[in-house]
Amino acid sequence: MKAVVYTKYGSPDVLKLKEVEKPSIRENEVLVKVDAASLNAADWHLLRADPFVARFFIGLLKPKYKILGADIAGRVEAVGRDVKQFKPGDEVFGELSQCGWGGFAEYARAHEDALALKPAKLTFEAAAAVPLAALTALQALRDIGQIQAGQKVLVNGASGGVGTFAVQIAKAFGAEVTGVCSTGKIAMVRSMGADHVVDYTYDDFTKNGQHYDLIIAANGYHSITDYERALSPGGIYVMTGGSGKQMFQAMLMGPLISMTGSKKMRSLSMKSNKKDLITIKELLEAGKVVPLIDRRYPLSELAEAIRYLEAGHAKGKIIITM
Repeated sequence: MKAVVYTKYGSPDVLKLKEVEKPSIRENEVLVKVDAASLNAADWHLLRADPFVARFFIGLLKPKYKILGADIAGRVEAVGRDVKQFKPGDEVFGELSQCGWGGFAEYARAHEDALALKPAKLTFEAAAAVPLAALTALQALRDIGQIQAGQKVLVNGASGGVGTFAVQIAKAFGAEVTGVCSTGKIAMVRSMGADHVVDYTYDDFTKNGQHYDLIIAANGYHSITDYERALSPGGIYVMTGGSGKQMFQAMLMGPLISMTGSKKMRSLSMKSNKKDLITIKELLEAGKVVPLIDRRYPLSELAEAIRYLEAGHAKGKIIITM
């Protein structure tokens, strides 16, 4: 099969399209013929081993996982003897970050609990756009942010992968949602249901006097004290992404700030699971969440797709076609 492989950390230049063997599956695993995959910031973080401390988990000197890609959609090719939920021919989508990654290939293997049946009305490309970003948004809002109907929620990075899902899922929970994005993306963020949009090129939401019950930091950079200032008393800040500096501040300073006042500064490490994937599927089927696709690239142009994602201009998700 064709797959994009990397054997050393670095820029997208280290990615190589190669012929490799199909993955073999264990008793509880599923082999999927991949129709489409999608990019996430996690892919280029793994590619570059950024931040450096990640090497202690993904391989100190060289990558532990040779094929990137967490989000896939496709058809079941084969199943292990203990698999109960799927059969060959089923159309599925899922998230592979806890299965060894491997989505940027013509075939991928996954534990059956990492997959769900694809919503019938979604194309493979639309389904592939969903899993990691939508699961991240759901867990940030519901589990860490403890979102409630009527709350004022701000999403920083509202036009990116996680951000587009966070806006829509927050609206599904009944929140009043403010999205933060650049000028050219305002119309898109409004189209997703945002009640208010802040253009960060003209307005700093941490200094305009507005306060929020819940802030999701999906992208960008503000100091953690900026975010704290924008929270209402008892408010919660959840970091899901953004610059390395933003991530480290949330992880190191967040617990200290949370212990000294009513505002809680937290970070999310998404945990993929079947129950939440089904919840996302139900939101998709109900039309409460719609994946937004910016660009499509063939597998052979994965390096160029990652360069585009790294540049920070994407509106929604980037799809990789097989």
